Amino acid sequence: MNRKQKKVLIRIIAAAVLMIGLVILPIQNPYLRLILFMIPYLVIGYDILRKAFLGVIHGEVFDENFLMAVATVGAILLGEYTEGVAVMLFYQIGELFQSYAVGKSRGNIAKLMDIRPDYANIEVDGHIEQVDPDEVEIGTLITIQPGEKVPIDGVIEEGEASLNTSALTGESLPRQVCKGDEVVSGSVNMSGLLKVRTTKAFGESTVSKILELVENSSMKKSRSENFITRFARYYTPAVCYGALALALLPPVLCLVFGYEAHWSMWLTRALTTLVISCPCALVISIPLSFFGGIGGASAQGILVKGSNYLEALSETKYVVCDKTGTLTKGVFAVTHKEAAEGFTQEELIACAALAESYSNHPISKSLREAYGQEIDTNRVKDVEEISGHGVCAYVDGRLVAAGNRRLMEKLQITPAEVKETGTQVHVAVDGVYAGCILISDVVKPGAKEALAALKKAGVRKIVMLTGDARPVAEAVAAELGVDEVRSELLPADKVAEVERLLAMKGKKEKLAFVGDGINDAPVLSRADLGIAMGALGSDAAIEAADIVLMDDDPSKIALAMQISRKTIRIVHQNIVFALAVKLACLLFGAIGLVGMWWAIFADVGVMVLAVLNATRALATKRIAN
Repeated sequence: MNRKQKKVLIRIIAAAVLMIGLVILPIQNPYLRLILFMIPYLVIGYDILRKAFLGVIHGEVFDENFLMAVATVGAILLGEYTEGVAVMLFYQIGELFQSYAVGKSRGNIAKLMDIRPDYANIEVDGHIEQVDPDEVEIGTLITIQPGEKVPIDGVIEEGEASLNTSALTGESLPRQVCKGDEVVSGSVNMSGLLKVRTTKAFGESTVSKILELVENSSMKKSRSENFITRFARYYTPAVCYGALALALLPPVLCLVFGYEAHWSMWLTRALTTLVISCPCALVISIPLSFFGGIGGASAQGILVKGSNYLEALSETKYVVCDKTGTLTKGVFAVTHKEAAEGFTQEELIACAALAESYSNHPISKSLREAYGQEIDTNRVKDVEEISGHGVCAYVDGRLVAAGNRRLMEKLQITPAEVKETGTQVHVAVDGVYAGCILISDVVKPGAKEALAALKKAGVRKIVMLTGDARPVAEAVAAELGVDEVRSELLPADKVAEVERLLAMKGKKEKLAFVGDGINDAPVLSRADLGIAMGALGSDAAIEAADIVLMDDDPSKIALAMQISRKTIRIVHQNIVFALAVKLACLLFGAIGLVGMWWAIFADVGVMVLAVLNATRALATKRIAN
């Protein structure tokens, strides 16, 4: 509880004690009773009266401060001192509770804001100096000591350590890093000294992007929030004029028809109506629900750029996914080895890796990684790269050929038939076929379960788009359980496919596209909802997306959908509950069945319950696979 909230709490306690004391004391003199009751009334309500007065001066008459001021002043003028003070007291209790709830929600975002680094360490003349991260240029060598935040994105040049990335990804398990690994700003170095060469300016680094996204999320309001804003704009004046009509019309009609007017009774009912009609429960709880949903999602490593996107996610029925980097790791790896007679798998890999040792092609790198030993280039001589075919080289004095089927046919060697899909590297040694190595893009762990979770969450159709060859695409689609696959697509073709699916879906259904590459940016912008893989994704994809998954985990899509639908349920519950209670109390108040105390419940009680319900949006948990 902050200082301002503590002051309000002290005022509430003081006013409550004074009011109870005045209720107990038998004060008969009406003037003395009025003066004494004005003390707790002003203690608890002076700020509300001031805001109401300023609102009238500035032309902003119809708000909750005006309603409370008119209702309580009216009650006191009618001699209902206890009710007048009680309405203001309970209203302030509700406001304090609401302030605390909002503070708790903002606290969740504040934890995220703690990832902002205060300084960066650079070495000057053999000494470490702390400088503003904004002053660090790209390519600068910075030092990160244990316990410090990584200030700027970069590549480790020296050292190894464990990084805590929970503020970015929501994952509690530390990540082990060493020389050559990329590190992102916002992570915390838990152990070991790291020297990192920066690859981005601070303004373009991960931590800056995250903070910018979260800070701007409140600017993009959902349909529900916009509805409540418009509703309050017309609802409050209508209620004020309705209360005025209730105070004047029935007494006037009574006089016209010769009955007693009962002015005080109808004025009391009108004031009761004003208290009941205060739209606080809706105006406060609906934005708070979305704020809580966005805050809860950010704690799980899901950045939502606005409540309108959180709402759209709850209506998503079509999910279109890019393949490489989204459902697969985007890196090549040896997935199958088939050695011919007379050769072992170890010999097969060794010959291919050594023959390809001078190449920087991704396939060559995957062969060297599969070999797992340091390459001794002295064993390799007379390397000849044959464009579009492969490579030939002498390894330990033997002629090794490694490449595709065309290379084997060129050397008049019959390669084996391989049924599995992927990039085939055939190997021959001294003119004898040695076997085949299959290299494929590896499916992300949990990708299949992630898509199954989407189906369980109500997604009608999952489509995979890729530029890869048809056999590779179909094999991945079959493994993951995708409903439809489109292969050999250019970026423009992906947009056309999304356009086709958008034309097929219903008016109230949304289509989400999930991608990570720079070529996905046009599709991310065209879809109803763009979801980008943030950790390894390109800056262009993250900029174009509406939702960013910070750890590239596809299971977070279903989790984001769960958070979205939970938030929308809470919003609808609050709208229905608040309106139902208020309408019922307004009706009963107009005919005199409920008084000012019921009005207090209809206003403050409903607001407290709605805010309590809204805070549930903060609580999120992972979906069990």
